[in-house]
Amino acid sequence: MSILKHIQEMTIDNGSKIVLLLLDGLGGLPMEAGGLTALEAASTPNMDALTAKASLGLSTVVSPGFSPGSGPGHLALFGYDPLEHEIGRGVLEALGIGFDLRPDDVAIRCNFCTTDEAGLITDRRAGRIPTEECAKRVELLRQIKIPGVEIFVDPVKEYRFTVVLRGKGLSGDIHDTDPQLTGVPILPVTVTAESPAAEKTAGILRQFAAEGRKLLNGHPPANNFTLRGVAMDPGLPRFPDIYGLKSAAVAVYPMYKGVSRLVGMDVIEHKAETPAEEFEVVKEHWDAYDFFFVHIKKTDSYGEDGNFEGRVSVIEAVDQALPALLDLKPDVLVITGDHSTPAALKRHSWHPVPVLLAANSARRDLNTTFGETACITGSLGPIKHVGKYFSLPCQIA
Repeated sequence: MSILKHIQEMTIDNGSKIVLLLLDGLGGLPMEAGGLTALEAASTPNMDALTAKASLGLSTVVSPGFSPGSGPGHLALFGYDPLEHEIGRGVLEALGIGFDLRPDDVAIRCNFCTTDEAGLITDRRAGRIPTEECAKRVELLRQIKIPGVEIFVDPVKEYRFTVVLRGKGLSGDIHDTDPQLTGVPILPVTVTAESPAAEKTAGILRQFAAEGRKLLNGHPPANNFTLRGVAMDPGLPRFPDIYGLKSAAVAVYPMYKGVSRLVGMDVIEHKAETPAEEFEVVKEHWDAYDFFFVHIKKTDSYGEDGNFEGRVSVIEAVDQALPALLDLKPDVLVITGDHSTPAALKRHSWHPVPVLLAANSARRDLNTTFGETACITGSLGPIKHVGKYFSLPCQIA
């Protein structure tokens, strides 16, 4: 019997309220030896006061030495083993924008990028073009027609867009074409497993990519694109059924709405952009749900850009708004991240992620500040393979 089935059988409804406040890419490193991380450098009096009444720890979200993407990281935090339930980011992006994804559809998360005359990538995110510019280029790509398959192209946010293929005999067994580096060419479309369906899908995507690049030529900075997270909907067990929690997600970016929909959470539609506005959305819906997943994106974005000060500013904005959540008196509040994104590295990293667990039945640490160094000595200790242990905050409740 799977661990999720065991958890479902043990679940008892006790009317508790749980909030998972997730700062994307929260874990960090100092910019120079002996310095502070962004979390440690930020002025966080509210988190620090909460720390004095909470338990701290460091979580290895997926596996030691593994630098997880946001999809696997979030699945792990929701209690799913991402090594068992592999979810392509294309599915998450498509669900995130509300696309009616069918079981046999193939979804791809795409990034506009900038390439030079030699075809080398100079900017993996096309300068983070505004969503309005993304939509204009998507209109160009919608001109592409390939016999035997329906192609749906939709803007997501900034440089991101989705492509969904609908037809018979398709497969998600396709490698990403993003090399994760600049100064190198976009990778060719190749299959991850040999099959007629995979070869057919790869051929369609090669043609789509070639025609798309012709249409985008002369439209810098978004004059090219990469394909990522090619996948089909895996049909996961529903989070509300496993944990017995009526669950809601409050997120700004579509991908995180997508992973929430994928596991069966209600996604609250809103116009919030700042942490304070997101917390207000939680307050407005407080009586309707048992569990709230609240996602803050910019800690990750600034980390990928190498913007240490930006990360500090977002963490401070969360802290300033935190009393609005605390005033709701959740039975359990968890503050953590899905992975580390140190500004010093400009990418996701393997480093364990800070965790703060506040609840009446949680043990108190001797720590009085929330940061990576303090979390080393926290009473939660090192939490390994966090995907197997989402039941912890449920048990604390």
